[in-house]
Amino acid sequence: MTGIARLCVYCGSSRAVAPLYREAARELGSRLAAARIGVVFGGGHVGLMGILADAALASGGKVTGIIPEHLRKKELAHNGLTRLIVVDSMHERKRLMAENADAFAILPGGIGTLDEFFEILSWKKLGLHEKPIFVLDLARYWAPLFTLLDTLVESGFASPDILSLIERVESVPSLMEALARSGRFRRKSLSQRF
Repeated sequence: MTGIARLCVYCGSSRAVAPLYREAARELGSRLAAARIGVVFGGGHVGLMGILADAALASGGKVTGIIPEHLRKKELAHNGLTRLIVVDSMHERKRLMAENADAFAILPGGIGTLDEFFEILSWKKLGLHEKPIFVLDLARYWAPLFTLLDTLVESGFASPDILSLIERVESVPSLMEALARSGRFRRKSLSQRF
């Protein structure tokens, strides 16, 4: 077990993704449960979100989902979670996901995942938290994202230290190793800062 008790996972909700990504979400859920690291996620039952949650639960893990009411109404909420928190807005969802986690992992996803990544990265850059951020770059899925970050630095729109605020990993085992290494970071409460 690491010093990280809960990992917030940002990932896609699309069902139409390659088996590689589905298998990685399944493996991560199982490994987190085995390591006794709880999952905090967006509360949906579809796509990588649902696969991750189901795998963690099947392996005896604890899973907290946070979902806005308008998405719960569309029957997208996962009803078998350890805890499901229904909120009024996407903003409240993201705030509570951040507050309830000790670290963040970005799996392959779409524009929602990108939104969550950039928000949690900008919050870290602004000193609102000191929690580790891991980008799981399976099969170089996120390579264009890192090219964009390099361009921001090269063009003067971001300082070079922006890249030091995240850790790029290429597999679920390497993510688990990174979580173990980061387990001793100094916790800094996010509550009342967002």
